[in-house]
Amino acid sequence: MSYYSPSIEKLIEAFERLPSIGNKTAARLAFYILNASTEETDEFIQAIQNAKQNLKYCSKCYNISDTDPCEICSNATRDNSVICVVEDVKDVVAMERTHEFKGLYHVLHGSISPMNGIGPDDIKIKELLSRLMDGSVKELILATNPRVEGEATAMYISKLVKPLGIKVTRIAHGIPVGGDLEFIDEVTLSKALEGRREL
Repeated sequence: MSYYSPSIEKLIEAFERLPSIGNKTAARLAFYILNASTEETDEFIQAIQNAKQNLKYCSKCYNISDTDPCEICSNATRDNSVICVVEDVKDVVAMERTHEFKGLYHVLHGSISPMNGIGPDDIKIKELLSRLMDGSVKELILATNPRVEGEATAMYISKLVKPLGIKVTRIAHGIPVGGDLEFIDEVTLSKALEGRREL
């Protein structure tokens, strides 16, 4: 039995459909919207509509952008010979925040996961391979997430790309800065050992 009116209940259910939003958070968001001014709710609705209408996938890297090609792909100062492969648009943002990577990206929009019915044809691997055919790419950095699916995806792409004569590298995984060894799990420690480098 619901204690809210049908309109409020419907609004709460809409917020609950968002990822990581439970019933209590959905109710808080619903009441925030209801208590906001008409101008605030109109701005919120307009922002959602604008994003849905104006955003598109970049035809080169499949990042989400207002323009096609996206700002990164159309930036003449970026290094076209290096492509960093990531699973999700949010991963591009994470990499850009480091201010370290100066190449281009390729967004897969997922990872290979047979358990979830996601195979190589369900993500942007074919599109990646077609980008590599012109011979301008010298290095492919695989920055998929360090989960089983991410590792499987990296291995699959690596096997396809190595015969093309392109250098394939994998981002290092290991101990976070500020972490104590005693609290690090065995898999992370083993990855840190594998990725060790000479000083």
